[in-house]
Amino acid sequence: MYYGTGTRRAVTGAVLVLAAALALPAAATERGAADATPRADDTGRNVRDRDGKTLTPQKQSNDKSDVEVTRRVRQAIVKDGTLSTDAHNVKIITQNGIVTLRGPVDTAEERAAIAAKARRVAGVKKVDDQLEVSTR
Repeated sequence: MYYGTGTRRAVTGAVLVLAAALALPAAATERGAADATPRADDTGRNVRDRDGKTLTPQKQSNDKSDVEVTRRVRQAIVKDGTLSTDAHNVKIITQNGIVTLRGPVDTAEERAAIAAKARRVAGVKKVDDQLEVSTR
């Protein structure tokens, strides 16, 4: 039965994608243990955050001034090219002008720099620095 050239290409492409997906786990194990990147395990943190006492991004205030403070703090952090990717991705939660910073950073210097940037933003009443220095 003839399906046409387009159908044949689609089937061939699908077979190649499937073959590549099946080969991935084998390639990862062939690299050896030395090259393996450990998986992130935030189980403990996730349990801690479920208790309702820990401030999470879902608690970000929708008040216009709090949203603006969060935006400006994020902008100041991202603008600093000397900070790590982890530092650029810290959680910033603002409620009634109080900025909570959470998440991992690479060094104590990054932690201090991020907190200082947050304190310099207009409208910030207080900074609750809960940043954690990675132990990698």
